[in-house]
Amino acid sequence: MAQLRFEEAADPQLQAPDDVIVRLKAAALNGSDMGMRQSRGAGRSCLPRVPGSDGAGVVAAVGSAVADLKAGDAVCLYPQSGCGACRACRSGRQSLCEQPHLLGETVHGTFAEYIRLGAHDCFPLPEGFSYEQGAAIAVDFLCAWRMLITNAALKPGELILIRGIGGGVAIAALQLALRLGAHAIVTADSPAKIAQAKALGAAHGIDEQREDFSPAVRRLTAKHGADVVVDCIGGENWPKSFAALARDGRLVTCGASAGAQPVTDLRRIFWHHLKVFGSSLGSRDEMRQVLNFLASTGTKPVIDKVFPLAQAALAQQRLAEGQHFGKIVLHIDD
Repeated sequence: MAQLRFEEAADPQLQAPDDVIVRLKAAALNGSDMGMRQSRGAGRSCLPRVPGSDGAGVVAAVGSAVADLKAGDAVCLYPQSGCGACRACRSGRQSLCEQPHLLGETVHGTFAEYIRLGAHDCFPLPEGFSYEQGAAIAVDFLCAWRMLITNAALKPGELILIRGIGGGVAIAALQLALRLGAHAIVTADSPAKIAQAKALGAAHGIDEQREDFSPAVRRLTAKHGADVVVDCIGGENWPKSFAALARDGRLVTCGASAGAQPVTDLRRIFWHHLKVFGSSLGSRDEMRQVLNFLASTGTKPVIDKVFPLAQAALAQQRLAEGQHFGKIVLHIDD
């Protein structure tokens, strides 16, 4: 595994008329940060690299073509840019780019005091949000929004099952689902995480270490099953997510932390008219929708623990241990 070092580096400079320099105040951790250190996707990553895809801070300088931002504006960051040449980029669907540039992966990221990025990737920090909360929005809430709203079209009153509560995407999905009026069942690997999810509003919790979740969901829903299942875990229990779905149900995923090649019984999919949606980050337009939704509903990311930037290695250790509930965030001193 590549080493994570805290060291001095040159400050980024404006290079293009639409560039912005942001003085970062906070950065949030994601599983992809660990993946880069483990050399996953090595063909697209070039080390050494400043990690971090999520961040928030204050505009420090703007390029000559930037008209809607000025020094001192508080912003949170959209983490992905397209190549500009593929079919998706040419048709305005930049989030579907075939070779995207992700902060912290193909370009320097947010575990730093300053960052350079395009003005179109800076969004106003919602009023009443701390920089730590702002840094915890983009990756997790964009993924959850695209899965639940754009793809699954979750409706008020529907039943949703969210596997592996505790991580940022799962918690964001729970918060969105509850705000939309859905009824949520969660699974976890510990009673403590289930208790925390219930405190947020989950109706039921299933400890996957002690109980098979698919028959439990059937029992809790009077054999109906879940209308939507969020499974970003994959692995050997992937077939159980299909078994937990109601007829005409939708399964959404944006990850495979337990394994990316699970066995799938295709007969269950076509017999029960099931739908499967894969997604990653949402678009910039979806980022605007997320920010408007959070501001209008008062929904804020759940923060697990805040570390100083110099302790990024300890923060990643906590992420790797998997005992966190919510986002792990780095505070970046002035």
